Amino acid sequence: MRRRRYGDAGQAFPIYIVVVAGLLFLAFAYLAVGQAAATRNGAQTAADAAALAAAQDTRDQLADMWVDVVLDPTKWQDILDGDAAVLDGCARAYELAAQNDAQATGCEPQPARPGYTVEVRTNKPVGDTIVPGTENQYATASATAVIEPLCTFPLPGEDAGDDTLPQLTCKDGEEWTLDPDDLTELPGPEDLFDVHLAD
Repeated sequence: MRRRRYGDAGQAFPIYIVVVAGLLFLAFAYLAVGQAAATRNGAQTAADAAALAAAQDTRDQLADMWVDVVLDPTKWQDILDGDAAVLDGCARAYELAAQNDAQATGCEPQPARPGYTVEVRTNKPVGDTIVPGTENQYATASATAVIEPLCTFPLPGEDAGDDTLPQLTCKDGEEWTLDPDDLTELPGPEDLFDVHLAD
């Protein structure tokens, strides 16, 4: 009579099941971590975009204000410093957050310099995972964007005559010589101001 050689295989099968179950658990755990990270990244992207949009909206308003008073250099500095800014860009922040599948839960102008801090929450939760409670967990994030001047100019009366406008020196040494009789070429908002996320 021949002996059966299936005993070892039968004993190894439960071990195989335990190992496979452990690997599946780890895979689902990594998936849960990945889902949470993706949702968090989405929230941060929405916050960054919303804060930048609010600041860019105010930057454009400042540039328009500068164009309106370009013939009066005594008013330039307050505008370039942002002191004349009307910080009402939060509507754009809410709009951009919505476009990024999130909602802005707060938008505050910066007290020290022109800019905004925006807080957002994702519209969708992390979702069902092996981690209990994630189906009702939403990611939140915040970002701050600021507006900084890029141009300097000699104060009126220092290096300019009564019938000329001061020369603007902007980013990378770019110079703008303004002719009061021909104002067809003026620096744009992106030439006058830098908008960036604060560290």
